[in-house]
Amino acid sequence: MTSILSGDCCARYEVSIDLPAMRKFTKQWRLAFTTIYSSRAINTSAKITKKFPRKSPSYTSISICDEAQSACSDRPCSFKIDQSRLTKLVKEKDLRHLQEFGGVKKVTSTLETDVSASISGDPDDVSRRQNAFGVNSYKKPPAKGFFHFVFEAFKDLTIMILLVCAGLSLGFGIKENGVKEGWYDGGSIFVAVFLVIMVSAVSNYRQNRQFERLSKVSSNILIDISPTIRKGRRQQVAILEVVVGDVICLKIGDQVPADGLFLEGHSLQVDESSMTGESNHVEVNSNQNPFLFSGTKVADGYAQMLVTSVGVNTAWGEMMSSISRDNNEQTPLQARLNKLTSLIGKVGLVVAFLVLMEFVAGQTTGDDIINSVVGIIAAAVTIVVVAIPEGLPLAVTLTLAYSMKRMMVDQAMVRKLSACETMGSATTICTDKTGTLTMNQMKVTKFWVGKDSVAENAYSSASKCVLDFIQDGVALNTTGSIYKPSLGSEYEFSGSPTEKTILSWAVSQLSMDMEEIKKSCEVIQVEAFNSQKKRSGVLMKKSTDNTVHVHWKGAAEMVLAMCSSFYDGSGIKKDLDKDERKKFEQIIQGMAASSLRCIAFAHKQVSEEATKEREDGKKIQEDSLTLLGLVGIKDPCRPGVRSAVQACQDAGVNIKMITGDNIFTAKAIAAECGILRPGDDTFNGAIVEGAEFRNYTFEERLQRVEKIRVMARSSPFDKLLMVQCLKQKGHVVAVTGDGTNDAPALKEADIGLSMGIQGTEVAKESSDIVILDDNFASVATVLCWGRCVYTNIQKFIQFQLTVNVAALIINFVAAVSSGNVPLTAVQLLWVNLIMDTLGALALATERPTRELMEKPPVGRTEPLISKVMWRNLVAQATYQMAVLLTLQFKGELIFGVNEAVKRTLIFNAFVLCQVFNEFNARKLEKKNVFQGIHKNKLFLGIIFMTVVLQVVMVEFLKRFADTERLSWGQWGACIGIAAMSWPIGWVVKCIPVPDTPIFSYLGSKSKKLVRKIVHREQ
Repeated sequence: MTSILSGDCCARYEVSIDLPAMRKFTKQWRLAFTTIYSSRAINTSAKITKKFPRKSPSYTSISICDEAQSACSDRPCSFKIDQSRLTKLVKEKDLRHLQEFGGVKKVTSTLETDVSASISGDPDDVSRRQNAFGVNSYKKPPAKGFFHFVFEAFKDLTIMILLVCAGLSLGFGIKENGVKEGWYDGGSIFVAVFLVIMVSAVSNYRQNRQFERLSKVSSNILIDISPTIRKGRRQQVAILEVVVGDVICLKIGDQVPADGLFLEGHSLQVDESSMTGESNHVEVNSNQNPFLFSGTKVADGYAQMLVTSVGVNTAWGEMMSSISRDNNEQTPLQARLNKLTSLIGKVGLVVAFLVLMEFVAGQTTGDDIINSVVGIIAAAVTIVVVAIPEGLPLAVTLTLAYSMKRMMVDQAMVRKLSACETMGSATTICTDKTGTLTMNQMKVTKFWVGKDSVAENAYSSASKCVLDFIQDGVALNTTGSIYKPSLGSEYEFSGSPTEKTILSWAVSQLSMDMEEIKKSCEVIQVEAFNSQKKRSGVLMKKSTDNTVHVHWKGAAEMVLAMCSSFYDGSGIKKDLDKDERKKFEQIIQGMAASSLRCIAFAHKQVSEEATKEREDGKKIQEDSLTLLGLVGIKDPCRPGVRSAVQACQDAGVNIKMITGDNIFTAKAIAAECGILRPGDDTFNGAIVEGAEFRNYTFEERLQRVEKIRVMARSSPFDKLLMVQCLKQKGHVVAVTGDGTNDAPALKEADIGLSMGIQGTEVAKESSDIVILDDNFASVATVLCWGRCVYTNIQKFIQFQLTVNVAALIINFVAAVSSGNVPLTAVQLLWVNLIMDTLGALALATERPTRELMEKPPVGRTEPLISKVMWRNLVAQATYQMAVLLTLQFKGELIFGVNEAVKRTLIFNAFVLCQVFNEFNARKLEKKNVFQGIHKNKLFLGIIFMTVVLQVVMVEFLKRFADTERLSWGQWGACIGIAAMSWPIGWVVKCIPVPDTPIFSYLGSKSKKLVRKIVHREQ
């Protein structure tokens, strides 16, 4: 806007001020600009819709079949099969066609993939495969260019009507007055339309580019890492780098990264609802259905798959690239602001109509009305221009964009814009334990065989038979793996944190050889671990003696309940009677009280019939097992988590820990983190188990949910129940989650927070914000940023409305009383386009302060404009109205100046008042408005720029702005008037704000007074 108002056009006006025609041109330009701007503002106030990108970038429709086929035909293929045939093998799910080709084994060899070692994965090999079969990404349209937004601005109905009018005016003018004099009327409208279009296009283009950059950064961070085997080693490869021929490892919660074929695995159940719309899980195996599709999710089991198609050649890629996504999203706060803008706009229209009626009534004849029509309309339009607070949507845009960018630095990636503002209102946070409150760096610190604790250096004293059974259970009943580099002795472990910890312990302490055990045994059936069963099992057969065994591993008390016997330290099998069971329960509780996670191993030798039962679809036997041993895993609390919990509690936010661990471990960790206070226990309802909470009646849950601080042995369904109950009680709930089964709770919560490291793809898709470092301290930071977003917008609302209220009343009073408006349309456009834009930028980029976490959260029903804001707004607006109306009616007498200088004084003092009031707006409640101002260099720079632009406007663009040059004394008077905003702001903030709204307070007082009068009369 600066360039528009101080550019060559304005310079030309200044040079030609002596030409009557140019005066007419300038006047018509201002009127046309005012008309366009006001019309667009009114239209915007009625239906204002800001554009924001959703969690993923938008895609346009493309002809995927033709593109994929042409891409395949263009690529040189060094393999014995081309992409089109590979795609057809999997996409059609035709098992007969696959068998005719030679089956999965033939496809594997054709793609030059080794089943056990996969591909080499070196840069040349990856590049060769990408050239032959494509990359694992989808075609995206180019970013919208500047001229797209110019064209969008041209499509505005107001612009079209004005262009038609300009054309007609130009034609009639040239016909009547010739080209030299007749082009002014139409030309002035054309220039005004051009400037408005440029302002609109530049603003929308910059906003779009900013959010595109943020979306691009978000997409890069959210690229999932797929466990892939290359050179015989399981390693993490970004999904975008997966190529045809890769061997991918899949487990519960993973999203399949490409189309492919099942190689090996157990109990693999896949959710294909994203492809088919059907909710039933599909079993994938090597015999009947070996087909896997990109975008589907693993619901149970684990497997290895061979990648056959990537990117646009996959079924998911075809679907994604053929869907056109809308990227319009309006946050709740924006909706409230739009209502506010619309309401204020309607008030402005009413006032403008009253002014119009007053002017028309003041004219005596029809000729007077016709002669004054331009002035009447200009005055009415000026009132409307004043009323519309155009800066509010811009403030929201800037605040959200700035906050999203800064939150990314603070390890939080916002996927949904509404989460930024909602998080500031959070009253309760339900958090996981493992990896969020703890470091997720686990180590086995306790080992029990029977009732004997085995010291770290005394494992040889334990029974070899028992240790062998434990090794078999660890090696075969796991989704993890071990890799030993050829050069070096350090093992590399993969899998979940718990799996890696147990594998590491078994290798280092038990000397387990996983490869040898796998070679000597055949896995018949697997039941994978999930958060409901809290255990996993395997049915296996030893090749040495053909015996069949069952191994179970999981939460100690769960596995203990499945056992009827146990091995003691000497390897003797004993019955697990009631007394012995109680002793084991005490051992488990003792480890849990020391903040240890307790894992149990159990075993049972079964008959050959068990293998036949597996063919009939029966589950692995889980009764009458023999307890092999217990391990205690230490997962220390994260540094700083206690202070983060305390900060949230000080901010009035309740922290609830929901964990699958037993009640004793949960209690110990919660006390260490500061979630539990001294005296909190099961007796006062602060600690509860998931099963107990689940069995409460609905009324009991609502009654007790607010007292609960820790829920142990909980399932994802229990977490969902708690979220629902808290929302029923009126809480704004934030929930953390990392598992697939956490998706319902993440979606149900007001703010879903998924974990970026341990979180599954399903959890991330269901969340609003991704915590990139899985740290609760980052959750506390997100809470602080959420409050900052809300507060910054409130600051600008107070600042903006002060400007609008003061200007509206000043112009209205002056128009009704004297028939003239002291602030012209162009001057008010200057204030709205420059002051509001720069003001939004200054106030929207304030960083969070410590005091934000010292206030209670803002409730759901709290008004957007608080009582504190009303107090500040009314005080400043009243002062400005009093001073400027005094200048309007007595300014010529006070300063001894003419009408033109007086109007310039009013305009200049009004703008400078807003500059000084911008400092007051930085702190809604604090008296020291300069606190921390040295840290916000952008704010200081904007203040300086605003003052410079105002000097240019008054002193150098006087013909354009309808101003006169001011003397040093007059500038000093204007600055003095504006500077009074500071002491007034300080005094006003000393006035306490009542808890009861002033009108309710007056109403109650009047009722009491009436009752007293009535009582006296009686």
